[in-house]
Amino acid sequence: MSVREHWINVRVNPEELARIHEKQKELGIRNTGAYMRKMAMDGYCVNLDLSDVAQVSTLLRRCSNNLNQYAKRANESGSIYAEDIRDLQKRLDELWEMQKLILKRLSDIR
Repeated sequence: MSVREHWINVRVNPEELARIHEKQKELGIRNTGAYMRKMAMDGYCVNLDLSDVAQVSTLLRRCSNNLNQYAKRANESGSIYAEDIRDLQKRLDELWEMQKLILKRLSDIR
């Protein structure tokens, strides 16, 4: 990225400034320069709540850990069929692929 060396000055009245700061706060953007650049270049800012995606990632991680523990026990005791483990692993792999797709789609939002 190149150095930002040019200035654009904009005068606003107190109400406009308050509204700009209000919109920044709503979007969770702390840097006024970043907010103004985004608005000037794209005309909008998007605030995505990714807490659900983070929760899915956590659940997938837990499932992965559990699956690994089941596989270890199955190998030690022989009480779980290898085909069941393969089926569980396949389903988990599908979930991870879905998660990657969700994240890719979210990252494409501009």
